[in-house]
Amino acid sequence: MPAHDENDAEILRSLAAGERSAFETLYRQHNGAMVRVASAILDNHASAEEVAHETWIAVLHNIGGFEGRSSLGGWIFTILSNKAKTRAMRDDRSVSLDTSANDDEFADAFDGRGRWKHMPDLWDELTPERVVAGRQILDHVGDAIEALPPAQRAVLVLRAQQKLDAQEVCKILEITEGNMRILLHRARRTLRQAIDGAAG
Repeated sequence: MPAHDENDAEILRSLAAGERSAFETLYRQHNGAMVRVASAILDNHASAEEVAHETWIAVLHNIGGFEGRSSLGGWIFTILSNKAKTRAMRDDRSVSLDTSANDDEFADAFDGRGRWKHMPDLWDELTPERVVAGRQILDHVGDAIEALPPAQRAVLVLRAQQKLDAQEVCKILEITEGNMRILLHRARRTLRQAIDGAAG
């Protein structure tokens, strides 16, 4: 069962009751990530925004048919992914989210669950100066996320930011779990370097 079932159920009840605030909450929670994931598939920001808009329309039209076999977020991102892939084929644009997972060159940085073995220096000791510099570092990390290769960005957004489980991410992006782990490791390593560089 998805971890956010209670929250999903509450949002679904509110949407069914026609509460605009429920949709606004859902929109704020997912829209930015939806555009980032669609951008990774389409390699075009304007098209990604259109696909996100089309996805919201589909979500509102079909919310009554949501059966809870995945998390609500997973269902929304599956719709988004399908629409983005359809648009990519229509526009004759193809960005592969698959990458070789035969070797794991990141075993030194991460444990078997994909967590850092050693946290970045920035997080070892928070000083007042580092707290003040936090906004600049967050901006730097945001830029680093946008600069990630499409597949890494999509996996990072879905797994780390949207907190979807591994199986949902693999299904949405049509990649293997091993592949997803490699992409996530690579994205986290790049961000770790960005954080260490910003804090240095």
